[in-house]
Amino acid sequence: MSLVKKGSRRIAVGETLYRWTVRKRPTYCQGNGWTPLTFAVEHYEQQGSVLVVSLPCVHPRSWLLGRSTTVRPALVASAIRTALDSGWTPLQPGPAFRLSLKEEELPEGTAWFTATI
Repeated sequence: MSLVKKGSRRIAVGETLYRWTVRKRPTYCQGNGWTPLTFAVEHYEQQGSVLVVSLPCVHPRSWLLGRSTTVRPALVASAIRTALDSGWTPLQPGPAFRLSLKEEELPEGTAWFTATI
């Protein structure tokens, strides 16, 4: 599995480049608030295992009211470091590595808002 290049953003963590993306429109389950906001990360140049990060909030474009946040580069970099410490090997092929972050694991200064359409 690999990410689509169009619409993805580049981020450097240490000396390594990664590509990351967030779904612009929520899935049906995200729209109903049944599943959390997620984003995906992969190595920038080589295909390997994809990191899928779940956050403790709803998608910003959820159809129901709920607490959400904006996925910013600081949050992505923090999640990458946590995943690497937890055993994610981005250059090894294999299934997606799933990481569920709790609110206390988010970077300091993460802003919350109420998601509405």
